[in-house]
Amino acid sequence: MTVPVAPGRWPVLGHTPALLRHRFAFTDGLRDYGDLVRTYLGGMPMYFVTSAELTHHVLVTKSANFEKGAMFDKFRPFVGNGLVNSGGPFHLRQRRLIQPAFHAERVARYTETMEIAVTTLSESWKPGEIREINEDMQALAVTIVGEALFGTELGRSAIEEARRSIPVVIRHGMIRALSPEPVGRLLVRGNHRFDQAVSRMRAVVHDLIAGWRVEGRDRGDLLSLLLLAHDEDGTPMTDEQVYDEVVTLLSAGIETTALALAWLFHEIARHPDVERRVHDEVDRVLAGRRVTFDDYPKLTYLRQVVNETLRLYPIWILMRRTLEPVELGGVPLPRNAEVTVSPHALHLDPRYFPDPTRFDPDRWAPERVGEIPRGAYLPFGAGNRQCVGNTFALLEMVVAAATITSRWRLALARPLKVAYTSTAYPTRLSMRAELR
Repeated sequence: MTVPVAPGRWPVLGHTPALLRHRFAFTDGLRDYGDLVRTYLGGMPMYFVTSAELTHHVLVTKSANFEKGAMFDKFRPFVGNGLVNSGGPFHLRQRRLIQPAFHAERVARYTETMEIAVTTLSESWKPGEIREINEDMQALAVTIVGEALFGTELGRSAIEEARRSIPVVIRHGMIRALSPEPVGRLLVRGNHRFDQAVSRMRAVVHDLIAGWRVEGRDRGDLLSLLLLAHDEDGTPMTDEQVYDEVVTLLSAGIETTALALAWLFHEIARHPDVERRVHDEVDRVLAGRRVTFDDYPKLTYLRQVVNETLRLYPIWILMRRTLEPVELGGVPLPRNAEVTVSPHALHLDPRYFPDPTRFDPDRWAPERVGEIPRGAYLPFGAGNRQCVGNTFALLEMVVAAATITSRWRLALARPLKVAYTSTAYPTRLSMRAELR
């Protein structure tokens, strides 16, 4: 079976110019050429999966035949070999060591940390004040993940450094990951902001680890859990392994939540009917008190709003590499073939989400959610590589949204500005804070 080649291939650079310049438009259009389409990252062939069925095979049913792909190889020198980048037995070991930190009962303990951080932020607002909500949500996510990771006493320097450096590492790292050599080195390795951000983050986290080793006690934070964890034979993580996992948790935990919350308030402001239903539900469930973990399952419609926001504003692409020859959609792929899926393209595919650009939280109503096929919705990935912190992130979004909407309305104040890298970033989301 012949795999079609996507149009727009350049000599030497392949489809890289289209990927970097047009991003979503290019990858969203690949479904027109088939369920499996060949693209080229420079001279390297890359098989692009465009259907939910084949995506489910790659990420779940045939996941044992795949490892992380070329994008993660290029990220690894900068962000280490944490859960996002690692593979094989090492990945399974690290996931087993980290998974207990995100069991439901432990995540529930962080609800108060989340609520206090959101309340502190929202109480700093003044009625009628224009806020840059993207910046507020970024700061909020750093505070919550940072305090869960490091606590609030010894970890303050790490929290502040994460706020400064992690966005730089993620956004510039994507350019590096998609650029063929030596273009990537010229674009990113020579970029002083990127280099300095990596160096600063490494220094402050290693200092924190060294301080914990001297003190040697469980402070009840995630860093303590990582440093105390050990496998069946009693072997703990090294300092470098702990560092890699800390940076992974910071990178994944900050960006997803901050962006989702910023876009959530943007969409609520654009849809008065959604806003009214959110306010009605929050008022009914909370009745004027602070949100608790027990409120999470009761905020049904707000959780639908979160799911729909994650659908409309997901990560752009994920890459995998075949460990051995494997058949995908009737096509035999050789060992070491690069395979790419796009959560964005799937989330906006009209085959799975009718009128896909419309913001419609009722897609996630209990009576409709079963219509969505496996592999079509991937806000946190899927299978044994699904984001380990997805429960934490969903709880955080609902706690933040419920806390803010119980007191404030956020109205759009200026035209929105958006930048596109690994996802759609609102670089200026100016909203007026109005007391309800």
